[in-house]
Amino acid sequence: MGSSANACGRGVWLPGTDENANYEHAIPLLPGTQKPAQMRKRDRERAEARHIAGDPGPSLRERAVLLARERGVVLTRELTNIGVPRCYLTRMCNEGLLVKIGYGRYRAADDKVA
Repeated sequence: MGSSANACGRGVWLPGTDENANYEHAIPLLPGTQKPAQMRKRDRERAEARHIAGDPGPSLRERAVLLARERGVVLTRELTNIGVPRCYLTRMCNEGLLVKIGYGRYRAADDKVA
């Protein structure tokens, strides 16, 4: 049937060309080591299409702030409809570009409160 590692669905470790198969202790990863964020396929394809076209156009942040200035108060749904991810909204609030005025409601930071 094979080893218990294979029975669990895990592959068998094989040493590389400069490695010895007789390790006595496991080598832990560094505590600060993180896997790089992976871009979704559709986002990668859109980014490639924009790059090939040559005209990047306004960034997502610029589009969000522009919409907030035009409408005064914007909803999260309106921002996501133009392509701004919801996680960007918190970042833009922390950077001072947008101000959260209520649940799902934002305004541009440079607008005066009426």
